[in-house]
Order: sequence, then C-alpha cells, then structure tokens
Amino acid sequence: MAKTELARFLRDRRERLAPETAGVSSAGRRRTPGLRREEVAELASMSVDYYVRLEQARGPHPSPRILESLAGALQLGHAERAHLFRLAGVLPTPPAGPSHQVRPYVADLLHRLPQTAVIVTAADYDVIAFNPLARTLLGELGDPGARVNLARRRFLHPEQVRTTDTGGFAEYVVARLRAAVDRYPDDPRLRALVAELGSASTEFTEVWASNPVRAPGHRTKRLEHPEVGSLRVNCDVLTIPEDDQQVVFMTADPGSPSYRAFQALAPV
Repeated sequence: MAKTELARFLRDRRERLAPETAGVSSAGRRRTPGLRREEVAELASMSVDYYVRLEQARGPHPSPRILESLAGALQLGHAERAHLFRLAGVLPTPPAGPSHQVRPYVADLLHRLPQTAVIVTAADYDVIAFNPLARTLLGELGDPGARVNLARRRFLHPEQVRTTDTGGFAEYVVARLRAAVDRYPDDPRLRALVAELGSASTEFTEVWASNPVRAPGHRTKRLEHPEVGSLRVNCDVLTIPEDDQQVVFMTADPGSPSYRAFQALAPV
C-alpha cells in the first residue's frame, strides 16, 4: 500500500510540473502537459529504469538521498517534501536552508493588488519578491541576483530604513532569525548573516541575548517618503508555512491622507 501511494504521488507531481517551470525544453509533441519520466530521472540524477520502477510501485525502498533528489527534481515545497518522506517511511531530513523560491500564485498575488504594497521575505529576511508600490514606498529592494536583506538593513544600515520602528520590529527580526537558525543549522549563508549582525551591531547582540518571542500579525508604522512625506501604514503578515516565508501587505486607512498618497504613488 505504501509503495502504491508513493508511486501515485510521484506520478501526480510529475504530470503537474510544467516543463518550462522545471527548466526543461517543451519542444516537441507531448501526450501529457507535465514532465516525462526520463526528464524527472535526469533532473534527479538517477536511471530511468529506477524511476520507472518507483512509479510502478516495483522499486526498492528509496534512501533519503534518493528522496531528496526527487523532491528537488519535482520542486516540492516543505509540506510536499515531508509528505514524500512519510510515504517512503523515512524520517525527513531538515531542509538545507531557507527557501528563496516564490510560488507562482504568490507572485501573481503581488500584482493583483496595485494599491497595496506587498513584499515576500524568506526565513532569513531576504526580500525575494515585491510589487512596484512596495519599491516606491520602501526604496531600492534589489533584484533576484542581489537581494536586499531587511535584517541587515535594519541593524547595519538604518539610514536606508524609511519606517519608524515603534512596534518592536527589531525583536520580530531576531525572533524569526533565531527560529531560522534552529531549522537550518547547517546553512552557511544564514550563519554568516547572524555572525555579521552580531559583530557589527550592539543592538542586535542585545536583542539576540534577550531571546524575544514574537509572532507575525497586525502592526502600524510611520513611514517617511521623500515625495509625499509622512504616511501611516498598516502592516499585515500572511505566513506560507510550507515554504517558511512571509507575505507582508502594507495598506493605508481608506479616506485618510496616507490612502490618497498611496493612490498617487501607485503605478498606473
């Protein structure tokens, strides 16, 4: 039964993964919209015969290494990855580091809210997606090749921060970074970030030592914009547990001066 469920799960995810999403050429006629078995096998660095036997519930018990390769080839999120391991009867190994891949439906959401500033942050506080209004409000946010890190900006470059930290954002940052370190203890980028902040910021060291416990929710900030002046901004956070990411929505109260400023700054 377990092998049958594992085979069904692999087949379902393969058939749902578009070739262009997986970085595979979609040239040529395809009978199904998803990947071919041989393409998954190549992406997972295993023989086609071995993968076919897994999908037919005839394969040997897959090792953690094989499961990791399959999870990567099929671009599984944290929840799907854990489910894959459970179906195989193997304890999942912790992810190597925070996910910086934004799901398509999340990326689409950013651009369906033109008068709301939206950013997506990874567990290490890298800004991994944002919409035009967010860039206008918060300043330069970088690009996928040179991401802005909000923890680094907050503690090491406060002159770049346009919002007034009245709601304890420093504690939110440290609490989330502490949780990330616990989840991804072997991630070199995360360790380097925490070491950098600890060595360069006395405030970070003090807040880290206090071991704050904070959860995302609703907060109000004061934002100073170079064109429209002071704005009262509502910040609401939507968590994406399977990817350990947060979507931050920044809005203004309807009818307020800040709301009119949002409308003026929003792209046409």
